[in-house]
Formats: sequence, structure tokens, C-alpha cells
Amino acid sequence: MNGYFKVLSDPKGIFLQLFAPTDGGEAVQLKEILQYLNEKKIAFDLKRLNDAVVSASYNEPVFLSPAKLLPLSESCTVTIAEDGMSAKARFYPAATNGRELNAEDIRSSCRLAGIRFGIDEDVIAGYIGNKQYCTDYIVAKGKPVEEGTDAVIEYFFNTDNKIRPTLKEDGTVDFFNLNLVNHCKKGDVLAKLTPAVKGTAGMTVRGEKVLPREVKITSLQYGLNIDISEDKCTITSQVDGHVSLTGNKVFVSDVLTVTNVDNSTGNIEYDGTVVVMGNVNSNFSIKAKGDVEVKGAVEGAYIESGGNILLARGINGMGKAKIVAGGNIVAKFIENSTATAAGYIDADAILHSNISAGTEVHVMSKKGFIVGGTVQATSKVCAKTLGSAMGADTKVTVGMDTRISARIAELNKEIGDIQKNMKTMLPVLDAAKKKLANGIKMTPDQVKNVQQLAGTVKVLQQKLEDDTKELEELKSTATDNSKASVEVTGEVYPGTIIAISDLSMIVKSTYKYCRFVVEKGDVKMAAL
Repeated sequence: MNGYFKVLSDPKGIFLQLFAPTDGGEAVQLKEILQYLNEKKIAFDLKRLNDAVVSASYNEPVFLSPAKLLPLSESCTVTIAEDGMSAKARFYPAATNGRELNAEDIRSSCRLAGIRFGIDEDVIAGYIGNKQYCTDYIVAKGKPVEEGTDAVIEYFFNTDNKIRPTLKEDGTVDFFNLNLVNHCKKGDVLAKLTPAVKGTAGMTVRGEKVLPREVKITSLQYGLNIDISEDKCTITSQVDGHVSLTGNKVFVSDVLTVTNVDNSTGNIEYDGTVVVMGNVNSNFSIKAKGDVEVKGAVEGAYIESGGNILLARGINGMGKAKIVAGGNIVAKFIENSTATAAGYIDADAILHSNISAGTEVHVMSKKGFIVGGTVQATSKVCAKTLGSAMGADTKVTVGMDTRISARIAELNKEIGDIQKNMKTMLPVLDAAKKKLANGIKMTPDQVKNVQQLAGTVKVLQQKLEDDTKELEELKSTATDNSKASVEVTGEVYPGTIIAISDLSMIVKSTYKYCRFVVEKGDVKMAAL
């Protein structure tokens, strides 16, 4: 309990009694005593009063004045905090014969001080039940403002458009892989909105309304190929493609458009369609699950498409370009390149390239020539000109699915490797068997090695049997060449090799307007 003071009155005059603090309370301050006496207009000797406070004279009352004192009631001083959110009351005891305060007296003092809100009845009751003087009581509290929260959008993709090259494990920088594209799958969550929450107004003890700050309200902005949830708080992709943020708007496209494929983009790997407005430079690659369209030129690059490939200005691969299409390939020309399509290949000209089509190859434009290299198709090759007067090595093959022919080549290699390995293993195994038959003892390690060798030979024999069976079946399928043909609407030059399935011929003379087919077990030339 804090120390306090009390004014006393008797026939000799007015006195002031000081009371000591207890249990660590604060001692009464001279300033507070002077303020009280001045407010009550009680005369006093400042020096005598100061000496009493300094010396803590708690036993004897301090003489103030010989005047008579009218009865002074118990009183309180109410002070409102600067921010208006609380008010404190400080109580002083009644003088001799003075009246004590009741709850309504305290409420009245609060109202006179300007308090209109938040009077704490429990505090008032607590004071009346256990009075402590010269002690602050928080008799009123305002209602604090509950500040709202701004709307927040969380994006689940990289929104930083700055291109960064890939750092390799050895610490060098790979400028061919620049992480340019933010890939997304159908159903991927692209962004989530946490809506704004408006704040709640507060109230000062004076009854003044305190408004919360304005919160920032926003919404998800998006373009095509995007779904939004019913609560407008989540957007997801409708398609496999790429996602980007322009301004504050999310865009998803299944067509990736770039100016060029070069150092500015790095290699492209994309789940949709890729459109290149310019060129594809050497040593760069495009891998797309959709179509690939290049409106400029293609150099010694690698292009792989799950769909079609369209090369508006052709490709000069300088001997290292490769294009692979799960659909068709259409090009202005193909030169010094390797091109493989599951469907057809159509070009104005093919020069010194290795071409493989799942169905047909068409080279039927005004130029329409196939010069040098190999051209292979399952059913038909049509060209205006085959070979050249200069004798460029040109081979055209039809009548066999390119995938079957590739598998046949693979099987032939596997069978050759197996036979080569077995030719080495079998003599060793036979020699071990003869030793055992002659009663020659072998060490445990030798026995273990022979057992392992026998197991390996058994596996190879089974593999050889399976590969041989598959090879025979594929060859049987590939012999159906009755509809396969090579058609030439212009000239075919000597030296050109025409192969239909496993039959072939070398053109001896220049022919015009002809077609090559299988007839009576040979490749024959016939009129168109």
C-alpha cells in the first residue's frame, strides 16, 4: 500500500497526518500534498511541511494553520490519458468529520472529468471494498481499435521475369538453359487470395469513435485457360502450358511464343506448342509436347515435337541438326540434317540429309528434288527429281515402317553381340565340363566362376532365342511391299538406289515420269 496523508482538525488548528507505505508501496510525495492543499485552500508552512515529508514524520501530525477547517469529504482526482483510451482516479481520505464517497460519487467525478464510455464498475467496487489512497485506479477503459488486414495474393510460380542461367555441378554456368518458362499442368494451383479483413472501430473513454485504418482490397486478375473457385480465392490452370504474371494479371497459354531461340532464351522445353517468330541458332534445342513452328531459319539445332514441326524457311543443319516429330514435318527445305517423323514429311527440297517418315515423303514443289543422303518412308516417296547429274549418292527406301526397320537394325546388333559373347564363353564352359568328367578337382572359386558363367550363357541363349523370333516376325511383316512405290514426276539420275523392303536396284540411266514398284520379286520401273 502506498503512503498517504490525511487532514485533521481540532481546536488548536489544522494538522496533516502522514502515513507510511507498507509492503513496498511508494512514499507520499510533497508535490501531491501541496497540490491537494492548494486545491482545498488550506494555508500551510512550506518549510515545516517539507521537513516533515523529508524526515518521514509519521508519528506526530504536522501543524498547518491555526484556522478552523470546514468538514472535507473524501475526494478523487480523475485524469484521462493522452490517447483517451483510459482514465485513472486517485483518492484522498476525508478530513476530520468529512463524508466518504460512494459508488455514485465516483461515477459523478468520472462524468465531470469527461468520461462517457468504459467506466469499470468492478474497479469502483474494489476501491470501496478496500480503499487505498494516493494510488492510481484505472476507472475507465476505452475500446481499442481492431485493425484489419490487407488482402494478400500468394503466387505459386516464379514471378521474377529476370532470366537466370543454370549453374552446373562443376560451378560453370550453362547459358543454354536459362529457366525462362514457368511450366504448369492442368489443375495446378496458380495463385491464392487471402481476402482483406476490415477493422473494427474503437471508442475513447470520452465516447469518441476511433476509426481503423483503411485496408487494401484486391482480387485475383486472370486471363484465358484459368478456372477460379466459387469463393473467388483460388485460380487453377485449365491446360498444360506456361504461366506468367503481367502487371497483376495471371496468364496461362499452351502456346509458347519466342522471338528467337538463342542466348536470350536458352534451350526451350515445353509441354504445349512452341512458336518461334525468328530463327533457331546452332547448338540450341526445342523440346515440345505439342507442335513446333519456326517462322525463320533453323541452323544446327535439335528440335523434338510430340506433334507436327513446321519450318517456314527450312533448315540447313550443317551436318549436326536433328528434327524429330511425333506427327508430320513440313519444311521449305531440309539440308545437311536428320529428320524423323511418325507421319509424313513434306518439303520443297531435300539435300544431303537422312530422312525417315512413318508414312510418305513428298518433295513435289517447283524444285522438288532429293539429292544425296537417304530417304526412307513406309509407303511412298514422291519427288520431282531424284539424284543429280553430278552423281551424288542418293538412296530412297520404301515398303518398311521406319520404326520396324529401326527395331530390325537394333535386333541384328543385339543378336550379333550375343553370338560374339557366346563364342567366347562356350569354349571355357566346355573345357570346365571336360575337367569334371575326367575327375580333375577344381577349387571352390573355380566352381563358383563356372556356375556363374553357365548362368550367363543360359540367359544369353534365351535372349538369342527371343530376339531371333521377334526378328523373323518383323521381317515377315516388312515383306508386304505390294503397295509401296517411289514416284518421280521429273527425272531420276543414274546412281540413285531405289529400295523396296529388302529388294533394291541401282538406276543405270536417266528416266523421266516413272514409278518404281516390286514386280515378280524385283524392283521394276513403270510408267506413271
